[in-house]
Amino acid sequence: MKHDFKNKTVIITGASAGVGAATARTFANLGANLVLVARGQAALDKITEELQAITSVINIAMDINDPIANEAMLVKAADAFTSIDVLVNNAGFHQRGDVEKNQAIDLARMVDVNLRAPIQLSTLILPYLRQAGGGAIVNVGSLAGRTPLQGAATYAATKAGLRAFTYSLADELKNTGIYVGLVSPGPIDTGFIMSEIDQVEDIVFSQPMSSAQQVADAIVSCARGEAVEISLPKVSGWLTTISYLFPALRSALRPALYRKGRKAKEQYKQGNTK
Repeated sequence: MKHDFKNKTVIITGASAGVGAATARTFANLGANLVLVARGQAALDKITEELQAITSVINIAMDINDPIANEAMLVKAADAFTSIDVLVNNAGFHQRGDVEKNQAIDLARMVDVNLRAPIQLSTLILPYLRQAGGGAIVNVGSLAGRTPLQGAATYAATKAGLRAFTYSLADELKNTGIYVGLVSPGPIDTGFIMSEIDQVEDIVFSQPMSSAQQVADAIVSCARGEAVEISLPKVSGWLTTISYLFPALRSALRPALYRKGRKAKEQYKQGNTK
């Protein structure tokens, strides 16, 4: 399947770093045309310059919370590459800490970036995917969306909402040739977590760390229609399911998971300082 996305157009939000950049590189190597979206022009230009040696790339620096900008971006993408085939809703925002220790405006921004914008973009892109004869929408969720997570209540709520939206939309579009999928990773070895490691809840590190490339590969699998949801690591997906179904067990296990996560967190911090 090395060239199964050849000449297909893939839009990736949050594309300038981390999972977004890894996903862009992966689709580029599969022959896709790329539309890279993020807020910072300089970082977008850097990844664009890298990938232009492999495939056709345009970038658009914008805020995905702007509905008018979202519509204009899709028009520009269609004009550049004729059709649009895949949307990867990867952009995310996390204001860490307990609810009462945060500003309400920051929590509202999480809802806008992590949930409202992906829903809007998914809705806007459907006519383009139908015109192309099929395609895919892949949302980047989180294990936090599969079970309650203290210290990340709003973030978990947005990812749970995104998960519910994904499954519902997948049912609505069944047998249309448009795949809808969700990748739900635990901690990822990117700046999204590692640059703010002291603010991240200890329990997060109780689960194995995934690489940006592993998440990118899962995104490609969902775009191929191979799964509606892929959890990373798989065993953590099972654990979050059990903890959601049996809240008393979740409460009982929490102290041990915090101890395990605290130990792993210290090891990651020591590794970062070497």
